[in-house]
Amino acid sequence: MAEDTNRSLYYEFVKGLWEENPIFRMLLGMCPTLAVTNSAVNGLAMGLATTFVLTCSSVMVSLVRKIVPSQVRLATFIVIIATFVTIADYFLKAFFPPISKQLGPYVPLIVVNCVILGRAEAFSSKNPISLSVADASGIGIGFTLALVSLGIVREILGNGSIFNISIFGEWFEPWIVMLLPAGAFITLGIMIGIINAFTIKKTGKGVCFGCSIGYKLQEKLVTAESMYLTPEELEAAKAKPEKKEKKKKEG
Repeated sequence: MAEDTNRSLYYEFVKGLWEENPIFRMLLGMCPTLAVTNSAVNGLAMGLATTFVLTCSSVMVSLVRKIVPSQVRLATFIVIIATFVTIADYFLKAFFPPISKQLGPYVPLIVVNCVILGRAEAFSSKNPISLSVADASGIGIGFTLALVSLGIVREILGNGSIFNISIFGEWFEPWIVMLLPAGAFITLGIMIGIINAFTIKKTGKGVCFGCSIGYKLQEKLVTAESMYLTPEELEAAKAKPEKKEKKKKEG
């Protein structure tokens, strides 16, 4: 029993690093990703602040999941998230004023980050604290690594440095476009394209009425439902249309 628990904790943590990476795999949280990754320091600061908020809010949501009425759960989640965002914002302002100034309004905007609210609704509200912490920390670290890697590429090409340490001589001419929003789109698109080229071997695409929309990964159709629903919930969702069809035929 303990081994199964350890395996599940390990899986919930590791999946956020790559399989369900918010940026490179699920394309979530694009606002801070494109706005603050003009340097590796900014990406690291934003990633750590998001990880702190995500982990703490996941613990609180898991604690109160059984006592909060379903009608007000989203409002409750937002209040919890906003509390920890305020703590992170004031911490950066007090101890790291230059970084706080560079990040600007994007730290307070963590409140509406779809990664945090999505994990609270899809995972923390349905699982115990241990699994919620493993899931949140994995997603947060994966988010941070993605921001830092994107920031490193843009800082090298746009400023010739890494973490504000110059690595090129005077001969290097910075690519100013890499420090602009266009550079963020270009860099992110190229990185996602490279990742997909090595990870998604067989891809099927198309839309048909009554069919799920997604992509094929190793001969399995990956949809929004399969990403966020447990196997039991997915089977129950598939069974509902079948029951309706049987009732129509009987009627």
